[in-house]
Amino acid sequence: MREAMFYEKLDDNKVRCNLCPRHCIINNGKRGFCWNKQNINGTLYAIGYGKVCSLAIDPIEKKPLFHFYPTTKVVSLAIGGCNFRCLHCQNWTISQFPPDEIPYREMTPEEIVEIAIKYNCPGISYTYTEPTVYYEFMYDTSVIAKEYNLFNVMITNGYIEKEPLKALPVDAMNIDIKGNTDFYKKVCKATLEPVLETCKLAKRLGIHVEVTNLIVPGYNDNIDDLLFIIHFVRDELGRETPLHFSRFHPDYKLTDVPPTPIETLEMARNLAIEEGLKYVYIGNVPGHEGENTYCPNCGALLIERYIFNTKIVYLDVETKRCKICGEKIDIII
Repeated sequence: MREAMFYEKLDDNKVRCNLCPRHCIINNGKRGFCWNKQNINGTLYAIGYGKVCSLAIDPIEKKPLFHFYPTTKVVSLAIGGCNFRCLHCQNWTISQFPPDEIPYREMTPEEIVEIAIKYNCPGISYTYTEPTVYYEFMYDTSVIAKEYNLFNVMITNGYIEKEPLKALPVDAMNIDIKGNTDFYKKVCKATLEPVLETCKLAKRLGIHVEVTNLIVPGYNDNIDDLLFIIHFVRDELGRETPLHFSRFHPDYKLTDVPPTPIETLEMARNLAIEEGLKYVYIGNVPGHEGENTYCPNCGALLIERYIFNTKIVYLDVETKRCKICGEKIDIII
């Protein structure tokens, strides 16, 4: 265990966790909503620290991050738990359980960095569950990673307070914007506004941001919901911010909902492009042209993707320009 960061001690051996917008007040001997923080005699501990339940080497496109070092691979890790209770969670077997109640392997931040170096991975991804809940392990690992010139990426629901985000040496984030206020309340047992604030703060901090919206039929697939997300990305984050519309498949507590029709995803993508976004993608539909990156000026195929195989085509990686028309492309490479 490691003492938690971003908390305050209260009377009667209680503590308040200030890591995420829930601000859990935790009695002695109890844990917070995310199951990762426990009050032991008035001190808050990160009891999931080092209990790694998932570890893999992934293409960075799997995150998905399409405009941040495409074609590279990253060490991906997770620790059990989450600060959401999404009914449609597709990683529920690890996110919806305490970190010490699922299979795990004890690891140190140094070991994670060593694996990245051994397998020539230029970065580390904190993913699968919600990285905010294992903040201390992510923080310690990311600090060491930067010492070895590795990048850090966070795949997140965005439910994190401002000061912890400011302190984190993270280079890129894919942030879920799941739906409207009602969707967050009913489906995620959370609130929307802090997520939007995280998106805006991350951009101000100079972090590379991409946004994902998983379209769930009957829940967040109407035009108003789609336009809300499209306009937020365009007006608050910038037209150059990549937006991923992903296909839902039945899982966890929403097994009675059908997969997202491909036509819905195509409609959402076309709508986003019509509304001025430069880079819009379709996810979870292997082989769809919506996985590719096209020049927003001339339409040339810049990066071709099939599942997680990525090929640079008409993108000049030195100048970050389209080889056909010379358009400057918003990408880190």
